[in-house]
Amino acid sequence: MSSTNQSGYALSPMQFSRLTRRGILLGLSLPQLIVLGIALLTVVAALYTSGGMGLAWTAPVWATAALLAAIPAGGRKVIEWAPILTRWMFRTYLGQLVYRRKIIKPRPAGTLALPGDAASLREWEDPETGAAMIHDPHAQTLTVILGVSHPAFVLLDPGEQQRRVSGWGRVLAATCRSGRIARIQVTERTLPDSGTGLAEWWRQHGTDDGSWAATTYKELIDRAGPAGERHATTISLALDMKAAARQIRTAGGGVRGAAAVLRQEMTTLTAALRAAELTATGWLTPGEVAVVLRSAYDPAAGPALERHGALGRDLATAGPVAVTETWDRLRSDSAHHAVLWITEWPRSQVYPGFLAPLVLSNGILRTLSLHYTPVRADQAARDLRKKKTELISDANQRHRIGQVEDATATAEYADVLQQEADLTAGHGVLRVSGLISITASTPEDLDAAVAAIEQAAIQASCETRKLVGQQAQAFTVAALPLCRAV
Repeated sequence: MSSTNQSGYALSPMQFSRLTRRGILLGLSLPQLIVLGIALLTVVAALYTSGGMGLAWTAPVWATAALLAAIPAGGRKVIEWAPILTRWMFRTYLGQLVYRRKIIKPRPAGTLALPGDAASLREWEDPETGAAMIHDPHAQTLTVILGVSHPAFVLLDPGEQQRRVSGWGRVLAATCRSGRIARIQVTERTLPDSGTGLAEWWRQHGTDDGSWAATTYKELIDRAGPAGERHATTISLALDMKAAARQIRTAGGGVRGAAAVLRQEMTTLTAALRAAELTATGWLTPGEVAVVLRSAYDPAAGPALERHGALGRDLATAGPVAVTETWDRLRSDSAHHAVLWITEWPRSQVYPGFLAPLVLSNGILRTLSLHYTPVRADQAARDLRKKKTELISDANQRHRIGQVEDATATAEYADVLQQEADLTAGHGVLRVSGLISITASTPEDLDAAVAAIEQAAIQASCETRKLVGQQAQAFTVAALPLCRAV
């Protein structure tokens, strides 16, 4: 994202690396290699034992295995659906697709009232900053959430846009140099407006003298305020407790020591955001995090919670009451949800602000989550060398068997060379994943909203796919600012 003309801040285009689609051998994945190996062994055994007649008798076996490895379905080969289907049937058998809150039996103190694998998350309130820190004992991370406000990026002039893009690049570069950050999640979500902004303006500037005009205006604010929508942006920072083990022990150990180390990263992040001219509205308290979680699962209750500041501020009761997962969607409390994965970023050069069709989609409750995973410089160098060696080996193998080299492999090799050059020049390496959670009140409205978001993604030069068989886990990653992985 570096500008070609720093003095004039000319708006520079950028290009994303392609999603790697290499397999283990000759572009084949492990499931494909397994079934093709079965087919090959069946053919060889039949020929050695019974000759041509044995080959004919075993044709259903080796032909079926070959077809499973070759026939595509839903963007994958048929055999690659086997692990997903197996896991789905296993979860169905164990009854893990349905969650109901146990009203009588209380939850353990300090835990979040979330379904699925998110039930193990722990709450820790930092005594110095008052921020809510979410501890994941399995992933060994400690996450804190920062509210951010910013001007409309698409309304800025090109020079100002380039300057802010460069500033955001420096924020991400600082996380790569730290070596203690497990993940950064940037969440931009649309919410039903509770009307508190209009009500506060009327309270400060209005004249409620009991006249007809004042009464009519006040009633109009009460009715029209909750009908709108607003945008909210948060940045979640997850500390890798394994990578920062030495600093945590120095700070006293345990979650308290991890909180002390995380506070250092919080200070660094706020300073970097200030330099990038992004306004931090404050680290979210336990009550504010509870409202975010409750609004994600039950958006109909969000406006009421914001208008009554004392309600719904307990993390122990912030989760959903009921969740039902199906193959391609999720039902929770008052809403239906579906999660899309951004499988391909723009392959051609685009300018900053290319996600405007997704961000500015009106009338749709959706959450756009970008997950940045920093990679240490030494690990990135090893990964790039390994990837380059594998690409060269695959190219030589294809040349040896007479397979034509395609443009995709050439483009992947060029991406690896560009990443290696950027790493040598001192830049950091980040793995970026994008998820879109879409919410509607009825299944019909959800289908219409998903179609609209898919069309907006096409306008943004992105490719999306619905995550099937894992909607519940994907929802906690996309809709909740908890820096979780799927």
